[in-house]
Amino acid sequence: MPVEVKICGLSTPATMDAALAAGADLVGLVFFPASPRHVSLDRAASLAERAHGKARIVALIVDADDASIAEINRAVRPDLYQAHGEETPERIAAIHALTGKPVIKVIKVKNAADIARASAYAGKAALIHYDAKTPAGALPGGMGIAFDWPLLRGTQGRFMLGGGLTPANVAEAIRASGAALVDVSSGVESAPGVKDIGFIRKFIEAAKAAS
Repeated sequence: MPVEVKICGLSTPATMDAALAAGADLVGLVFFPASPRHVSLDRAASLAERAHGKARIVALIVDADDASIAEINRAVRPDLYQAHGEETPERIAAIHALTGKPVIKVIKVKNAADIARASAYAGKAALIHYDAKTPAGALPGGMGIAFDWPLLRGTQGRFMLGGGLTPANVAEAIRASGAALVDVSSGVESAPGVKDIGFIRKFIEAAKAAS
């Protein structure tokens, strides 16, 4: 089965259109003001309109409160949420109940013990996303940091892989981890928050060729 690709942190019509044209399966919009990829509700709604019916829209949140999530749900109408903070299994279930949408839970990985934490989200999260653990005080993601991908070999079920992926290494990451889905943000940028259309195309081509 082909690997699915998510391009995250899109913020302009041109890069959204490029991701869709290149065959992205999922497109991510970031709702976290500290991130250089953060988008306002108005801009996110406009970008989402370009993607509806072409790719699944993922709203990335970080320990967001109910009011913020309800605003995103109403304005953007995402297909899924991606919880990138310290959300508990109970909070993941609550977000699903609030929105009616599946929730991807990000597990931040440095070693095998971190991967084991994913079991607590069984039956709550629709999908687990394994990403690299970032240093204390840093942003929770989008830092271009990778982890030891073979740690995921033997992981049960479908999962998403992120963290330090680029057009040059995504095929290796897929083979090493067994990931069914891959997620990229900084790895297709020319500067923080600035997506490069050429890099987006090359990343999707490399990931699909590795399937």
